[in-house]
Amino acid sequence: MQSDCFGLAMTAASREAARHYDETLRAFLGFRGDTGTHMKQALDADEGLFMGHCIKGYFFKLFAIPALEEKARQSAGRARELAKVVSARECEHLAALDAWCAGDMVECAARLEAILVDYPRDILAIRLAHFCHFYMGDCTAMRDSVARVLPAWEAGEPSAGFVRGMYAFGLEECGDYAAARAMAEGAVAEDPGDIWAVHAAAHVYEMQGHSQDGIAWLKGTEDGWIGCNNFTYHVWWHRALFHYERAQYDEVMRLYDAHIRADQSDDYLDISNAVATLWRLENAGVATGGRWDELADKAEARTGDHLLAFADMHFAIALAAAGRAFALDDMVASMRTANSASRTTQQQVLAEVGMALAQAVRAQYHGDFDLAVSLMLPLRYRIRAIGGSHAQRDLFAQMLIKAALKCDKYPLARALLHERTASKPNNAQAWTLLATALEGEGKITDAAVARRRAEQLLTA
Repeated sequence: MQSDCFGLAMTAASREAARHYDETLRAFLGFRGDTGTHMKQALDADEGLFMGHCIKGYFFKLFAIPALEEKARQSAGRARELAKVVSARECEHLAALDAWCAGDMVECAARLEAILVDYPRDILAIRLAHFCHFYMGDCTAMRDSVARVLPAWEAGEPSAGFVRGMYAFGLEECGDYAAARAMAEGAVAEDPGDIWAVHAAAHVYEMQGHSQDGIAWLKGTEDGWIGCNNFTYHVWWHRALFHYERAQYDEVMRLYDAHIRADQSDDYLDISNAVATLWRLENAGVATGGRWDELADKAEARTGDHLLAFADMHFAIALAAAGRAFALDDMVASMRTANSASRTTQQQVLAEVGMALAQAVRAQYHGDFDLAVSLMLPLRYRIRAIGGSHAQRDLFAQMLIKAALKCDKYPLARALLHERTASKPNNAQAWTLLATALEGEGKITDAAVARRRAEQLLTA
């Protein structure tokens, strides 16, 4: 037995193997591009490193690519061969990985949380539970999961900032913005390279409509996170959102080409960033050229994935926006077939929310806005099940408002926009749309007030 850098006993043949495993954890938490290199070094130092095979399996699952599913199962199988000589904590990691490989994210999260009751310094379990809760749309669990372990981490100790950054994001998603911002800024002060904490603070600025402050925050922290892996594209997406809210569309397009789609990868998060950006630009009347085609090519190759409902919904938008109706129909049919064959956690979400949402996307791009409204309106409070953040799922809230305006359902649009301006009083786009809805109802005086509010926000 060796001890990892967090004081937990682990089965390893040498201190060298344990050291490389520690570096794998640190790289993973910091979204560093050398994470895989350190994992390989750990397994080269000890081919029988149980946690090395577990973390390898976890990494394959995190990619959410069907071609890697078998590799994840193989990693779990290799760990199982070694399980007779490892600790109970390590065995629980195998149980969590097995559950995830079976498509049961609920059970995977439960296994990880069980580890954390006895081992609150198992930072791998903390981070993976955070991921599972996030993609199951459970922000309360995401917050509370970290709150339960936080007392085991002293401020200022190595990697404690990563835990605080996760807690900051959970706080933000639960609407505790002041505490989230303080926690995130504290984590970044400890480690300027903590991109997750940087991103947690960006979410606070987004939700509060403080776009100028958000731009300044990301500019001021950029030197620390610029060298991280492709998660940097997501942070650039946040920067683009701030410029979008200020109607600085040329800058949004520049960020899209220079950063958000810099390498045109097929990573689902990279694609979702791009989809959410292009949709907003088009919704604002900005021509996006042929940019949808590149995204649709990649989405068309993944219509049968169904590993994350969140990813599927963004693939669906890319297909619809590029006019690939047949491919989108095939995707919905594939969702239906997958759901009849098995009931994984994500397939349940597709059955209950995803298929209807994908059909609503198709209807909207075919000009059937009445159908889009009728499909989306009952889903409003269930869309969180697809996972992602409030900022990411806001795309679908905006789609519903657009559809209501397009089919002249002005009272509905007005009601939705009153709700939106109440929760986002600093959002100029919301006030502009509210003015449009009020004009549609013939409430010219009220519309003028809304337009003046939008103008004040844009010039502030």
